[in-house]
Amino acid sequence: MENIITGIDIGSSTIKLAVGQKDSEGYVNIIGGVDIPSEGITKGMVSSLEDAVTCVSRLVEQAEKMIGIPIEHVYLGVAGPHIISQNSHGVVAIAKSDGEIRQDDVERAISAAQAVASPHNYEVMHVLPQEFIVDGQRGIKDAVGMTGVRLEVDAHVIQGLISQNKNLASVIYRCGLDIDDYMFSIIATSEAILTKKQKDLGVCLVNIGQSLTTMIVYEDNNVLTTAVLPIGSRHITTDLAICLKTNVDITEQIKIKYGIEDEKTLDKKEFINLCEFDVNNQDKVSRKDIKRITEARVEEIFTMVDKELKKINKSSKLPAGIVLTGGGSKLNGIVDVAKNVCKLPAELGYVQNVNSVIDKVKDPAFSTAIGLVLVGSKYEDEELGSRRKKNGSNGFFSKIKGIFGKVIPD
Repeated sequence: MENIITGIDIGSSTIKLAVGQKDSEGYVNIIGGVDIPSEGITKGMVSSLEDAVTCVSRLVEQAEKMIGIPIEHVYLGVAGPHIISQNSHGVVAIAKSDGEIRQDDVERAISAAQAVASPHNYEVMHVLPQEFIVDGQRGIKDAVGMTGVRLEVDAHVIQGLISQNKNLASVIYRCGLDIDDYMFSIIATSEAILTKKQKDLGVCLVNIGQSLTTMIVYEDNNVLTTAVLPIGSRHITTDLAICLKTNVDITEQIKIKYGIEDEKTLDKKEFINLCEFDVNNQDKVSRKDIKRITEARVEEIFTMVDKELKKINKSSKLPAGIVLTGGGSKLNGIVDVAKNVCKLPAELGYVQNVNSVIDKVKDPAFSTAIGLVLVGSKYEDEELGSRRKKNGSNGFFSKIKGIFGKVIPD
């Protein structure tokens, strides 16, 4: 079986793996999808190397049984509170006598933008050009072939903590897998969820995970900003557990079933018998209290999203609005809260441009893993070295592979 592409999304609650195959017409078919509870992972970062290796090995084994062939290469999604980003500016002179801008001039400008002040032990993961400027003329998407004496670029630079990226790499390599490439997971998610029209108009994609929420904003098909917010769906569950004085397993079921109920249909005097979820618990809780507690935490998430939009002067100014994905987006009533808090259109996002008979493709929690497959399908015709250079990864994982060479099969 040829053209197999695998994406792994290492989350705090579950680790998800998607396998795709590109057909003769260029369409991607998702032929496998597996997820298992995370072990050794906290907030997207490795907390126990051995537990994480065992977990990923078990995941890959299940996937191989599903598709019937071995998995050897993966595209890896990276997320966590250690991911930081900023906008940067690069300037170079055009040295050629004819003044024509060539590809190496563009690469020099991007390299100049990449030379930002980094915290200790951080590495550049991506340098995403926003626009080029030739002799003061802004709004240029592709400067190659144009004529000028000064080339500038505005870019969005994403950085990650080297030690955490190295830990994730070692988990994958110790499972006997090779890493084709890696990326900030929300970029891959946007590949699966967003349309080109949405990216052109202006859109904010919000991926609500268990412990973290990640977001990315596009306009004119450029990345304006990215962010990792230290709050997720698990915080809603724990709030309910504390206020209702019951365990998190029960409150998770309550959250999923009732969520944020519509004010118009909510009977504020109605109570829920907890024995519905736990036969040993005879307590009653108000549906009004469930709505109040859940809604308060969700409002906090979108207040933080709106704060990030204000930083780039895009609050209430994105025509395509907010698109929600991730496991936390399945909460009843969450779309209405997003609309009210951010003063923007909001909708649930669904995976685009893939074919599959696997039900997991429809699960928002799988959007990142599938996005990694889609990105990988576009990369398959490119040279790996130039791809890494384009995305600012500087061959990081090839260096890490050398460190773990004794446990990685050739």
